[in-house]
Amino acid sequence: MDEILLLVLLLIANGSPIIAQIILRDRGGAALDRGRRLADGRAVFGPSKTLRGVLAALLATTLAGLALGYPWHIGPLIGAFAMIGDLFSSFIKRRLGMPSGSMALGLDHVPESLLPLLVCRPLLGLSWGQTLTLTAGFMIANLLLSRLMFRFGLRQHPY
Repeated sequence: MDEILLLVLLLIANGSPIIAQIILRDRGGAALDRGRRLADGRAVFGPSKTLRGVLAALLATTLAGLALGYPWHIGPLIGAFAMIGDLFSSFIKRRLGMPSGSMALGLDHVPESLLPLLVCRPLLGLSWGQTLTLTAGFMIANLLLSRLMFRFGLRQHPY
């Protein structure tokens, strides 16, 4: 099993919502939480979490997983659980009073990479060491790619 290909798949899950937003602009950009607020007065997820982004991640990881030679079910699992991890992070950040688009080192990266890796770990025969190394690798690669995307005007923030 090539860890680099799995890291690429995780990065595709993370980046495809951004690419979909650039291509589709406002189409499909309604917030998943529809602007609802919880008892704390804060949004459930925030305006940047959209159905467009979730569907983009699922489609992109499904196609990329197949192109990279993974069994048909690995790509969608990576995409779905990466988005669940991302939504979890956003939910926690809203509870902490952090605005949408703000950065929380680790919280923005670990759930989004660790959760799909844990789900796919037995399916791909990943060791705990590989799982943790891939999670750390995702965090580092994501931080570097985010800066690059910001430099080219593809992201609003360098993180």
